[in-house]
Amino acid sequence: MSRKAPDDDFDDTGLRVSRPKEWAAGVPGVTAALRQSYDQMGVTRTALTLLRVNQKQGFDCPGCAWPEGDRRHVAEFCENGAKAVAEEATTRRITREFFARHTVAELAERSDHWLGQQGRLTEPMLKRAGSEHYEPVPWDEAFRLLASELTALDSPDEAVFYTSGRTSNEAAFAYQLFVRAFGTNNLPDCSNMCHESSGSALSETIGIGKGSVLLEDLDRADLIFVVGQNPGTNHPRMLSALEHAKRAGTRIIAVNPLPEAGLMRFKNPQRPSGVAGRGTPLADRFLQIRLNGDLALFQALNRLLLESDAPDTVDHEFLDEHVHGFEAFREHVLGLDWDDVLEATGLTRGEIAAALGDVLGAKRIIVCWAMGLTQHRNSVPTIREIVNFLLLRGNIGRPGAGVCPVRGHSNVQGDRTMGIWEKPKPEFLDALAAEFGFEPPREHGLDTVDAIRAMRDGRAKVFLGMGGNFVRATPDSAVTEAALRSCRLTAQVSTKLNRSHAVTGDTALILPTLGRTERDEQASGTQFVSVEDSMGMVHASRGRLAPASADLLSEVSIVCRLAKAALPGSGIDWDAMERDYDVIRDHVSRVVPGFARYNARVRQKGGFTLPHAPRDERRFPTATGKANMTVNELEVLRVPEGRLLLQTVRSHDQYNTTIYGLDDRYRGIKAGRRVVFVNPDDLAALGVDDGAVVDLVSEWSDGVERRAPSFRVVAYPTARGCAAAYFPETNVLVPLDSTADVSNTPTSKSVVVRLESGSPGGAGAV
Repeated sequence: MSRKAPDDDFDDTGLRVSRPKEWAAGVPGVTAALRQSYDQMGVTRTALTLLRVNQKQGFDCPGCAWPEGDRRHVAEFCENGAKAVAEEATTRRITREFFARHTVAELAERSDHWLGQQGRLTEPMLKRAGSEHYEPVPWDEAFRLLASELTALDSPDEAVFYTSGRTSNEAAFAYQLFVRAFGTNNLPDCSNMCHESSGSALSETIGIGKGSVLLEDLDRADLIFVVGQNPGTNHPRMLSALEHAKRAGTRIIAVNPLPEAGLMRFKNPQRPSGVAGRGTPLADRFLQIRLNGDLALFQALNRLLLESDAPDTVDHEFLDEHVHGFEAFREHVLGLDWDDVLEATGLTRGEIAAALGDVLGAKRIIVCWAMGLTQHRNSVPTIREIVNFLLLRGNIGRPGAGVCPVRGHSNVQGDRTMGIWEKPKPEFLDALAAEFGFEPPREHGLDTVDAIRAMRDGRAKVFLGMGGNFVRATPDSAVTEAALRSCRLTAQVSTKLNRSHAVTGDTALILPTLGRTERDEQASGTQFVSVEDSMGMVHASRGRLAPASADLLSEVSIVCRLAKAALPGSGIDWDAMERDYDVIRDHVSRVVPGFARYNARVRQKGGFTLPHAPRDERRFPTATGKANMTVNELEVLRVPEGRLLLQTVRSHDQYNTTIYGLDDRYRGIKAGRRVVFVNPDDLAALGVDDGAVVDLVSEWSDGVERRAPSFRVVAYPTARGCAAAYFPETNVLVPLDSTADVSNTPTSKSVVVRLESGSPGGAGAV
């Protein structure tokens, strides 16, 4: 039975605000997950599907990349994981009649929530140049059209090949192979917008751009920092791991401008105490830091450690044997200005000293972080300073210690491992050339920001998106949309409708694909795919549901058939890879380090762990042959009077750009999204009333006015001088050219804004 999608779009007229919660999950989390699942899938389908999520013979959750480990429950999913599955396994369908009713312009006026609620795409669709509607198109014609546009370009570098983190290892490897055989490294992906700063900093300092922590290390840690991260909404299963660590005696420090319910108290619905009791308090200490103050905090801790009289504060033996650059780091940090630290962090000397006490009492320390750290101009120096902090006491390459960047999309890390990167290493290209007998391009390609610039400037003319919602994931929305509309052709490989299908080039294609939950039947039989989680574990994912439509193709099939159409003489056996994904994995085993015997090892229960030299051997594959301590200049981000520093955040009813609903239960928001959270004292100083309607106007050095209209002000206990609002609605405020040094990641967590009265003209600061 197909369940009905909403007929009408929403507005914020029913918005209600209540007190934010002081705990996460519990019975309300279970209720919300089941209610949405029943609404999308029905009772029977819900039971059959959710019980296979994250199981060893089931499918990998299409939500976050948090690992499963060996302690798996029968219900190994969280509230937002259930919502992600329900969105994909919905019985709602979009047919050709839907596109006949709605013009592309009409779809562009709809909300992200409405578009996502319409259901699964069921057949390939084409918007011809000059047409206002999508119409059905046979697969062969779609591939011929896309291939002809690609081969007609003056250079392969005039094409952009984007990838979302939900793409499987097998599809990602085939995709990058096709793109490089076509002749370009233009492979931007969602990593460019989230954890690129992590990869840049970690590659420089420890020699590998991934975290060094396994799930069991959390139980062994004496102290865990959770910095710039909201696990309760973005990685809810992490709360169970933190609860387990707490029961083993671990202390937790939360560092965040916003108090997050999940880090205050967790009611684990898998335990009786989480259903009937008060649950487990998680954070022993909350450092309510000012936005962009994390570099100053860790430099202050490092200075205090260097000055401490406590025994064994600094691990000199480890530093002498494994670390380069200690003396320069030491000299720089000892010159730190305390006035700058206090201004940057918004903390007191007493709060920092108390955190130091926790550090001195811990031998094994883990620092976890997410996009609260990675989307500032100084994100790379900040993460380098965290590495300094851990190296100072030997906390990399020790059980229960290390760096833990917590990734978002379920296979965003695996995509990068498979070669989805615009700056491939020469060793990878050499292995690719040896395996397939062609010379891959060596010149670096376009990342996400540079791809938008290239389309804007007419240097890129064809865009292909492998999953995701490029339009809503990227910064400077007006610029991004104009850039895509200037293309000759845009094509999207998708399971569901989103705004990227309504912002098109002259010609546009929708190529509908199988989801994680669905059976993938090929000529050699039923296939499985594999993914890599946030901690470098690789495991299989097997969909079991019948496909939403007989006209769907897998991502692997789409890539291989496009490659055959665009590269008829390439000499690569695309048919064999489509027919049997074991063929792809055999290729991977000879190209990508760590994947020897891939086909055998991925069939083991639970999969296998990729090697990590700093963690496994205390070996650091850097240019110096050691871990590199670095000198990171502290520049205090000073905001002009009457302005606030805005961070874009997710609501609890969304995952990345997918809007599941209109509530943010933990922050007390119901039936609306256009809200801005501001400290009550800042509202008083600005003369703005709680509940007022304002426009958010960002200010940057280019002098361009970027405006997000009609946001309701919500008095909220965020750090002074800071504000928060939901993306993608506020992506319009993030300048395309405001990016992190080194990583080129958009600075979505440090946007200077002013509040203006929400009149139609938006005039008059309030």
